[in-house]
Amino acid sequence: MTRTVVESKTKTAVLGFDEPFCVIGERINPTGRKKLAAELEAGDFSTVEKDALAQVAAGATVLDINAGVVYNSNPNPNETEPPLMTKLVELVQGLVDVPLCIDSSVPGALEAGLEAAEGRPLLNSVTGEEERLELVLPLVKKYNVPVVAISNDDTGISEDPDVRFEVAKKIVQRAADYGIPAHDIVVDPLVMPIGAMATAGQQVFALVRRLREELGVNTTCGASNISFGLPNRHGINNAFLPMAMAAGMTSAIMNPVALPVTQKKIAEKKAEVAAAGIILPDGMDDETFVQMFGMGSTKPRAGKEMEAIRAANLLTNNDPHGGEWIKFNKPPAEAGAEQAEGRGRRGGGRRRRA
Repeated sequence: MTRTVVESKTKTAVLGFDEPFCVIGERINPTGRKKLAAELEAGDFSTVEKDALAQVAAGATVLDINAGVVYNSNPNPNETEPPLMTKLVELVQGLVDVPLCIDSSVPGALEAGLEAAEGRPLLNSVTGEEERLELVLPLVKKYNVPVVAISNDDTGISEDPDVRFEVAKKIVQRAADYGIPAHDIVVDPLVMPIGAMATAGQQVFALVRRLREELGVNTTCGASNISFGLPNRHGINNAFLPMAMAAGMTSAIMNPVALPVTQKKIAEKKAEVAAAGIILPDGMDDETFVQMFGMGSTKPRAGKEMEAIRAANLLTNNDPHGGEWIKFNKPPAEAGAEQAEGRGRRGGGRRRRA
């Protein structure tokens, strides 16, 4: 069986067909998050700290670290991303002990992250583009790490799944030329939005099966891509993830956290309740209120997608005796409480170089 091993200083995550599904937390990424981007440029890492702790508390087994913010003061990412990546990696691995995924389109930032990371991180990513292959595969070999391989090449992203399979096959073959084994290639077959392509789900399920059976590689995806542009995206994601797992997908880059109910929504609901003549007990706190009315929680917690993944792990016997399912359904601990002892750790645990 194919096993892709990712390590921190103290923990190991294994991607494999007979392993629990690997959740790669996506939140530490300034893309599309203007507030986070502004914080990072100002040297404020408070949101990063909260996101790291909340994602691990929600069940992420690996954390993706992306430093792709374009500074207003310096728009050159080749200069700004490498030192920011170093800072983020050092900060996050001092807070949590899960393995990391180093994510950047800037080769210098990838290497900076690899230098700073303890253990054996996952590298994100290489594509079938010739220039990218020549820049990234030597880093994969030098640091002896696994890599995400995205199924697009110099012609772009094809809507034809057969073309995407051939791109993945090309990357696996080129990696072999560098002495990189197939079990260290995690293919992203590129999930298309179901709202734009009605066969997107069927395509990716068939493609994942081919990648497993013909290339013997593990797979990942940006899980929320499938529901882009549609209402009730969580409902679609909740169905998609177990189906993808059944087809052979072994990991996903996703948000494991259900975001807290905002004060605005709480105020709106309280006004609605008052208008209906419902009298609430004196001193009811907001957490009790939102739970009473099925609104969620005022605190970050595991999202519905995590519930679907845990259930699928149980049904595929990747959660023997249901221990993780039972643990998941117990009242949640405070976000980050289990990680408190890990704060401030630095040094050691460097990966093996080839």
